[in-house]
Amino acid sequence: GYYADRWKNLLISMSSPTKAYFDTSDQEPFCMYNYLLDIITWNKSIRRGFIKIKITDYAGNTVESEMNREASTFQQYKRVKILTGFYQDLDKISKISLTFSTKTLIGPKHKLRILQMRLKSLNNPER
Repeated sequence: GYYADRWKNLLISMSSPTKAYFDTSDQEPFCMYNYLLDIITWNKSIRRGFIKIKITDYAGNTVESEMNREASTFQQYKRVKILTGFYQDLDKISKISLTFSTKTLIGPKHKLRILQMRLKSLNNPER
């Protein structure tokens, strides 16, 4: 790791390409792999809640995203972009699953109907 006030001098002086993780986690190796979820829903009524993402590679390895602390609002045909992070990066993804939760114990359970979804790696934008 780098001290917050000295990271720039250390990285600039290195001649080889270097990855720096400024969105860190509390678990080793302390790096987060960030993804942008771009989603359009077609529910007629507004839905408000949280999305958790699981990605699986062809070898069967699965990682689960960290839950966003703020609920997202989903309206019919409106694009919502959610930044999410994983503790581990998977190269070739074979499966993506989403779980929608309102985090309420009382009241009806709601479904989130997805019209379009794109998951883009911010660490590796070519994927």
